[in-house]
Amino acid sequence: MYIHKYKYARYAFFKWRYQLEAYNKVILAVSFACITALMAQVRFYLPGSPVPLTGQTFAVLLSAVVLGKWWGGISQSMYLGIGLAGVPWFAGMNGGFTYLAGPTGGYLIGFVLAAFFLGYCVDNYVRSRRYWAMFALMLCANFGIVFGLGLLQLYGWLSLSKMPVDFWGLLLMGFIPFIIGDIVKIAVAAGIASSIMPKQAYANETDVIK
Repeated sequence: MYIHKYKYARYAFFKWRYQLEAYNKVILAVSFACITALMAQVRFYLPGSPVPLTGQTFAVLLSAVVLGKWWGGISQSMYLGIGLAGVPWFAGMNGGFTYLAGPTGGYLIGFVLAAFFLGYCVDNYVRSRRYWAMFALMLCANFGIVFGLGLLQLYGWLSLSKMPVDFWGLLLMGFIPFIIGDIVKIAVAAGIASSIMPKQAYANETDVIK
């Protein structure tokens, strides 16, 4: 009985979220932008890298799952835009355009695109809400989009700073040290996401037989 109640509750929440008025979705998006800012302050610098290990990835992935295909990405756009406006809520209580132009700016842009990508998948495909599908999608969003853009900007920043590195050196600085930590975060986030998302349609999913 309790399992059925839980399944109905998670379906009802996502159905409610899907049908919300725009101003309510804005409130939720702002809330997740704030959560991302809080998680950004959980940071650790690894030796030899200007890129910190933070909790932002966890917040980005869950914002996409909870808010869906548009509003997850919008929440991360808010996080980025408010930070660019000067509010010091990027990692290390930093803010402003100069931070975006620094070594970690590409990762921030990647957060926005990753949230749009993952939110689109979970809102449109019921099959994406199972654990291993969710895990695979989060791996793609994190390592393909976030790290892809992050490494591009990191390479450009190093080149402009007269500190050019080869491809292997770039990976050692901005990718390899983060693999294990990010896989752990993704495994936890995928577990949470698969447990809270309904396994039946609540919107106009494209993989549901009409």
